[in-house]
Amino acid sequence: MNWPDISDAVLNFSNYGELLPLFRDTLLAGAILGVVGGLIGTFVMMRDLAFAVHGIAELSFAGAAFALLIGADVIFGSLVGSIFAALLLGVMGVRAREKNSVIGVIMPFGLGLGILFLSLYQGRSANKFGLLTGQIVSVDSTQLSVLAGTALVVVAGLALIWRPLTFASADPDIATARGVSVRTLSLAFMFLLGIAVALSIQVVGALLVLALLITPAAAALQVTAAPRMVVLLSVAFAMVSTVGGIMLALGGSIPISPYVTTLSFVIYLICRVAGSWRRRRGWSTRPAVGAAA
Repeated sequence: MNWPDISDAVLNFSNYGELLPLFRDTLLAGAILGVVGGLIGTFVMMRDLAFAVHGIAELSFAGAAFALLIGADVIFGSLVGSIFAALLLGVMGVRAREKNSVIGVIMPFGLGLGILFLSLYQGRSANKFGLLTGQIVSVDSTQLSVLAGTALVVVAGLALIWRPLTFASADPDIATARGVSVRTLSLAFMFLLGIAVALSIQVVGALLVLALLITPAAAALQVTAAPRMVVLLSVAFAMVSTVGGIMLALGGSIPISPYVTTLSFVIYLICRVAGSWRRRRGWSTRPAVGAAA
């Protein structure tokens, strides 16, 4: 393949005006997932759960692959796998020394199960590939309604536990001393995280889910110390990555995930440079525990 063929596959806007209206539901789905990823990614960073997200994604992938194999709903299978893994990690959350070991065991097990189920599946290869790289272009109005309803559950759940969860994430020992049920909050958050991971896999696939749930929040933390601004910027960065990635992908013939992950990475690099520039001038971007709580 020569360079013109590569550039034509990556970006080709010859029929862009005709394609864009046809993918309205896809763009709305991307915006919804951007909001969910930006909100929950803030707490993922605060609670140092980046590695856990990857572990949950692997079991979510296994659940989706099994559902594909038996002809069940792939989104439901993904949700079951995600929630099971998230709750398992939530139960073991108080034993931090063991948590990384458990995640390290879950990740290859989930990935191996997923590969086994996909190898047994005799249907279209595009369905297999979509679980790894995302398949949001196939979202219709019915799936969009289900996605919006599920995302609303995550956002409403976060709103209910926002203040105590922020306190427990900033300093769990002080929160426990003040009577906050840290363990219950951990289980509730992991349940919501499991749902968010399953939803995010539709955009970037099981292998690249960190770009939606980690990178936007990590970028926001580079440029501001204000807790509210971190949340707002994280949501904004996630929405730019998802919606912008989808819009760019419509002009090419490759999956959406490389566009989403590239945009997310570029935003992070820009914020990293801006944060370094701020620190050289004595402007701290590290939120104080008291301010966060």
